[in-house]
Amino acid sequence: MSLSSGPARPGFSFLVCPDSSLTRARLEQELAAHAAQNWERHVYWGDEEPPPRFWEQLTLQGLFGASRVLLLRQAHLWPAAVWKKISQALARPSSQCWPFFCLEAGWERGQPKLPVHLGKLRCMAFADKQGWIWRSEGLTERSIKRHVQQRIRQLGLHFEPDALEQFCASLPPDAQTVENELEKIVLLQRAQGQEGRPVTVSMTGTSAHSPECNIFACIRQLEAGNLPALWKELARNRNADSLFFPLLGLLAREFRLLWQVLAGEKVRLHPSEASFKQQLARKLGAPGLAAGMTALADAEWQVKSGRRNTDQALDMLAADLVLLFSGKTS
Repeated sequence: MSLSSGPARPGFSFLVCPDSSLTRARLEQELAAHAAQNWERHVYWGDEEPPPRFWEQLTLQGLFGASRVLLLRQAHLWPAAVWKKISQALARPSSQCWPFFCLEAGWERGQPKLPVHLGKLRCMAFADKQGWIWRSEGLTERSIKRHVQQRIRQLGLHFEPDALEQFCASLPPDAQTVENELEKIVLLQRAQGQEGRPVTVSMTGTSAHSPECNIFACIRQLEAGNLPALWKELARNRNADSLFFPLLGLLAREFRLLWQVLAGEKVRLHPSEASFKQQLARKLGAPGLAAGMTALADAEWQVKSGRRNTDQALDMLAADLVLLFSGKTS
């Protein structure tokens, strides 16, 4: 590769992340660092062969040509032959073109699941050596709270501790969904004249990611062992796919909270619920709490392995947990 002296900005960049919203944010951050140039933007997608215009824009040099950004979405889908040609073109990058190759495949065990031929390209090895590759796993159950905290600081929002926990637990790990729900809260505060005040649990309740079904009402009916009322609540939701994983996340948080209560740790509980949670933790005990977490893990595995769809897994989980909370398990 002939970039030994190194340009002021990267000759080309790789954005390796499955979350398109985080990828866009990184793109804007990179471009903002070189805002002196007026970039034209051109977008291509990896689900079709690059047209002739793409190759012209990638390689064209000219005295008066405009500086251009090539945004290559889902670029990991291009076959090896296309990537071989791209790698050859990048050996002499155009000073007027900044390509961003978005490799948006999912991750597994901390690594992106990319085609083998990408790892063998000279342009990838060179970019890695130059620090031109940005890698992010996207949001996970472990990192979503940190991301939310960062965004609410940037937006000037303040959450009550319980409201923050509820908000984070109710959302899938997707940056665009987080943005949408935070925007709802901003609009809600504005409509109620609450701007500048802490966000409360009642406000975050509107952001539970299951619009037709009150996900927190489901949990209350589960813990009360009230199966008929639970079925009625679940029947309001016409799409189990939108409910299943958010409910799993909230239930996992609930079992962890009950475990902390049982262990005598200091836990923030709403005064109206403190007595009930303490009694429930003692009633279940360590074996019951372990059984509950096992039921959640099994339900998730049943869906992800394809053994059950979300409707079937949700029905089975609901029945198992109602029996557990009502003390009717053997």
